[in-house]
Amino acid sequence: MSTLHQLREGLNEAWESVVDGWQKLYRRAAGALTRFTPGRKSAADEQESREIAIRSAGWGVLAAEVFDDDDKVVIRMEAPGMERDDFDIEVLDDYLVVRGEKRIERNRTEGRYHVMECAYGSFERAFPLPEEVTAAEASASYDKGVLKIELPKSAQRRRKVIKVDID
Repeated sequence: MSTLHQLREGLNEAWESVVDGWQKLYRRAAGALTRFTPGRKSAADEQESREIAIRSAGWGVLAAEVFDDDDKVVIRMEAPGMERDDFDIEVLDDYLVVRGEKRIERNRTEGRYHVMECAYGSFERAFPLPEEVTAAEASASYDKGVLKIELPKSAQRRRKVIKVDID
């Protein structure tokens, strides 16, 4: 076997390994990736806001956890820098859909140079629900950058404990 042939074979194996690794990473992280698009802007600083929003639009991560408890489904999502009114939450079919908009922030200091820009824009995240829930009884809270949503399971889907006497 020639050296060139061995080199090609080694490169093919390495490439397949890289592709396999990326596919595994994508499958594990796909649920956490969130697409941010430029959001609404005020007319006062339209041009500067548009430039910052366009630079920051793209994919980001909003870490979340889904807990399947005995009588409810609990979803916690990290969404720092937002206000309670920035969220739109609804249950659609077997999904909890969270929409929101993270607004642009700016800090500027000219002497000794200090600049801070944050901009994410609008986002939408859909969580598959592991059980049927009663959406009308759902509750949500937002504290220290964490959105927590509790969805009670429908009565017929709740786990029931049955006591069995053993002779």
